[in-house]
Amino acid sequence: MERQFIARGMLAGALGGLLAFLFARIFAEPQIQRAIDYESGRDAAQSLLDKAAGLPVEAEGSDPFSRAVQGNLGIGVGMILFGVAMGGLFAVAYTLACGRVGNVRPRPLALLVALGGFLALYLVPFLKYPANPPAIGHEDTIRERSGLYLLMVGVSVVVLVGGVWLGQRLRARFTAWNAALLAALACAVVLGAVMLLLPSLGELKANVDQYGHHATETPLPLKDPQGRIVFPGFPADVLASFRLYSVAAQALLWATIGVAFAPLAERVLRRAPAGAAA
Repeated sequence: MERQFIARGMLAGALGGLLAFLFARIFAEPQIQRAIDYESGRDAAQSLLDKAAGLPVEAEGSDPFSRAVQGNLGIGVGMILFGVAMGGLFAVAYTLACGRVGNVRPRPLALLVALGGFLALYLVPFLKYPANPPAIGHEDTIRERSGLYLLMVGVSVVVLVGGVWLGQRLRARFTAWNAALLAALACAVVLGAVMLLLPSLGELKANVDQYGHHATETPLPLKDPQGRIVFPGFPADVLASFRLYSVAAQALLWATIGVAFAPLAERVLRRAPAGAAA
């Protein structure tokens, strides 16, 4: 039965990845192009400043793939494969939760597990380290940024699992509703404390050494040696739109996984022998 769950989870994940890609292609891709255009304009302005100061100017490198390939085939294949991977993880979590979280029917359980996956693997880490389009983020901090984000994901998963365990424990003394509220409050307190302890991206050493103390890595206006602005900072509306569409695409992915997997799981459980279903 576990293999059937995983196969159906991966199928639901592929469907979710496809729908998320179509959404991102329509709404997020234009924001990515605007960010790339900004980065090209800023690099050109920086090159002029370097040339005027007598500094060596770096030659522009060519991308191995065109923007059309990146924005269609690249993102599409990537999001579908990501959806398959998340669908497999979802199916494993569903299998572990089945029969261990109270008297929850298969369909509602699928939606709850999908909600937990969206919260733990994306939304909670996003609150501390939100998604950024191209032109935001410095090459010297890639390793640190990746490590901090993965750490936040790991903490989020552990806290969510711990919250479910705590809620089950508290049900013996409180009602199911009150136990869920207390467990959610405990998770919020722990996650809030972790977010306060982890550094913001603008406070990473490479950023502080080059740009001073800032909350994020969002590019500020480019200035010449006299302090005059020669190129504006990163457009706030592009950043806000990209992050909004990123959250929406992930929500669509996880919602599709939960909704598509729910009837498939119920059908598997209905066909399974009584002992296996238990």
